[in-house]
Amino acid sequence: MATAKKPPQEVKVLKNYVGGKWIDPENNGYLEVENPATGEILAKVPLSTTEATNQAIEAAFAAYPGWSATPVARRVRYLFELNELLRANEEKISRTLVAEMGKSMTDAIAEMKRVYENIEVAAGMPVLQQGDKIIGSSFDIDGEVLRLPLGVFAMIAPFNFPAMVPFWFLPYALATGNTFVLKTSKQVPMTMQLITEYLDQVGLPPGVFNLVNGDKTVSEAFMDSPKVKGISLVGSTPTCKLVAERCAKTNKRFQAMGSAKNHLVVMPDAKLDQVIRNATTSCYGCAGQRCMASSVIIGVGEIYETVCERFIADSKNVIVANPLDPAFIDEPMVMGPVISKKAKDFILAMIEEGIKEGATLALDGRDIVVPGCEKGYFIGPTVFTGVRPHMKIHDTEIFGPVVSLMKADTLDEAIQIINDHKYGNGASIYTQNGYYARQFKLEVEAGMIGINIGIPAPVAYLPFGGMKESQFADIKAQGKAIVNFFTEDKVITERYFREE
Repeated sequence: MATAKKPPQEVKVLKNYVGGKWIDPENNGYLEVENPATGEILAKVPLSTTEATNQAIEAAFAAYPGWSATPVARRVRYLFELNELLRANEEKISRTLVAEMGKSMTDAIAEMKRVYENIEVAAGMPVLQQGDKIIGSSFDIDGEVLRLPLGVFAMIAPFNFPAMVPFWFLPYALATGNTFVLKTSKQVPMTMQLITEYLDQVGLPPGVFNLVNGDKTVSEAFMDSPKVKGISLVGSTPTCKLVAERCAKTNKRFQAMGSAKNHLVVMPDAKLDQVIRNATTSCYGCAGQRCMASSVIIGVGEIYETVCERFIADSKNVIVANPLDPAFIDEPMVMGPVISKKAKDFILAMIEEGIKEGATLALDGRDIVVPGCEKGYFIGPTVFTGVRPHMKIHDTEIFGPVVSLMKADTLDEAIQIINDHKYGNGASIYTQNGYYARQFKLEVEAGMIGINIGIPAPVAYLPFGGMKESQFADIKAQGKAIVNFFTEDKVITERYFREE
């Protein structure tokens, strides 16, 4: 007897969230949202027009006077409620995130932890937003600094962290008294669509938070609108440069977090068991698609050969699979697909480039096949040895599971390799020597430094951001420092005369 086929799953059509309501926006058509592991179509996302984007900006602009006048303690109450809702629905959100982005459940749940962390920091805004006051700045004159909100802020989100990255900015903007318009990545819009359902449940006043789906048309509308006071962006360096230039011309504030090429330096005295475990997680988590992923390992001196041997051996143990496969869903080190065919084709082209440049392809992940996922965009762990500075595979952010192994004779030479690179997001050193560690953290030109840490991504209480061409902004993401991005200092000098 033939088995009945399951009916095709209904494809959800996503909406914008504007002025406290879900709406079908005016749009330039729809794109399909694809599960990169299976090729299954999960949803259809609208490509909102300039007019639809401006509708969201107008809603945020109209909501600003009332929201900014709301006492800060009342503003953060919504964040406490949101945090509880998100925690209660962690698995549902994480599964949505895994389905559309392709990272493992372990990575998705870790991402949600960072969401909660940022909400909790922003909930401290009654303290973080306090100004300064000096009594007696001159005779009978006092001085005061007020940190006041500015208005409407917008954010352009990337595909690799659909939940976490928006929360580097969103809770801080709302807690300081600003209103917010978020553009999701058109590749992974479902996670924030779901989170917005929970934002809707906490009952924010209409227009305080707005969600717009789309492509660069939305981003350009943000930059063109005089009602948008500032824009936060996480993306590629070329995109960041364009956004920074356009915002500077119109006196908008901007935070543009760009590309990366993060280096791990292994000294001869390093604890190799910890090095290999950390490096494998750092290089292959999220299939290498995170701005803090390590993609270069520098062995200093004779330890280089041992690092090559052991890292390649451990790379072969990485499980490449559909991250929602029940057989692997609880595995701590599962590597899923890269985000799209376009991304896979680029990574494959870069592997070919490395071969042409003369690097040794010591582990080739190009021909991996995941049974049942033949339409997925999988690439296995790939390792080059003998990589030299300024090869294209060293200069370029590949954003995939491709690792370059390099040798330096001294720590000074390793630091020079890092500092000569155009990107300066993060870098780590493995050593038990305090002198080496101190030299590294002071001399390396990278915004986030790790000592015996594979991924030196700071907790939400500290700022997140790089240096050189990895960041176009004066103020980094998250933490108490970001309060200065979302507020304007108003300086008061005052004196009062005695009544006659």
